[in-house]
Parts: sequence; C-alpha cells; structure tokens
Amino acid sequence: MASVQGLGSVLSKFWDEYSVKTPQRLKLIDCYLAYIVLTGVIQFMYCCLVGTFPFNSFLSGFISCIGSFVLAVCLRVQSNPANKDQFKGITSQRAFGDFIFAHCVLHLVAMNFLG
Repeated sequence: MASVQGLGSVLSKFWDEYSVKTPQRLKLIDCYLAYIVLTGVIQFMYCCLVGTFPFNSFLSGFISCIGSFVLAVCLRVQSNPANKDQFKGITSQRAFGDFIFAHCVLHLVAMNFLG
C-alpha cells in the first residue's frame, strides 16, 4: 500500500511540475505525440482483431505513425528552450519547417507504398 501512495505522490509532483514549467508549445506537441501513439495502437489492435488482408495498407499506416512520432519527438527536442545550447543555429521556425518538409516526404512515401 505504501508503494501505491509513493507512486501517487511521484505522479502528482510530476504533473504539477509539468504543468507549471513546460511551455504551451511543448504541451501542444505532447498532445500530438499522444494522438499519434493512440492512432498506432488502434491500427495495431484493428490488425490483430480483423486481420491483415490489405497488408500494404496496414504497413503504410503503421509506419506513417512511427515516422510521425519520430519527427514530432525531433521537433519537441529542437523546440525545447532548455536545449537551445545544443541547437544554436536552429530556430523554432526552422525546426517547424523541417518538420513539415519531412512530414510531406514521409506521407508521399507512405502513399506510394499503398500500391
């Protein structure tokens, strides 16, 4: 029982610090990351329950989710004010532009893979 209370206090402290110290832009990216994970889980569950008849479609959608997640994590790391010393020549606007360009390339490849 003590470990459950300890876990609850750790999660409570984490949430309090996250809500106070994290900029709004990063919270928005975190919501997008949660959405991507949820979409990938739903696609995987659908594949397990219904089957993989159009296997290229499943692979294209799932790989698109994974690629989108990786690109969003890169955007979050580059947009984080705490990491400005590691990304000296990259502004938030350039990081977002790179994110959009990479997303376009990713989705063009995914659409071509559909067949």
